[in-house]
Amino acid sequence: MSAFMQSFLALRERKDYAGIIDSIPYARLMGVEFEESGEDSLLFRLPYYERNIGNTLLPALHGGLIGGFLENAGLIHLMWVRATLEPPKVVDISFDYLRSGRPQTLYAQCQLTKQGKRVANMLIECWQNDRAKPVAVARAHFLLS
Repeated sequence: MSAFMQSFLALRERKDYAGIIDSIPYARLMGVEFEESGEDSLLFRLPYYERNIGNTLLPALHGGLIGGFLENAGLIHLMWVRATLEPPKVVDISFDYLRSGRPQTLYAQCQLTKQGKRVANMLIECWQNDRAKPVAVARAHFLLS
């Protein structure tokens, strides 16, 4: 087992959500936060920061930021619900941007749609005020170790 996964599992045991984010540089840079929201379910948050604006005319959150948020949420969720020896690797991920992300907090939740011995498929959805009006949806395929 890698040192990163040993650290991740120890942080998970202590439910040190901020410690987990601090151990993932890109998630830390974006300002991602998360907490448990039920059995094997995590709620991810990306608080609004002015630096996250991509289109200053609307203003709207940067699409790459939204994609990175979804990808990190999927990876963290998968490591949280499945004890692995190594972090999963993204095989394929696709994004559907459904509406502009307004300058406010973004939320995400993941649903593991299929998990085998070597591959996991996941649906990741993000929204702002109303979960019924998603900002973006991602479908991801991960290689498990």
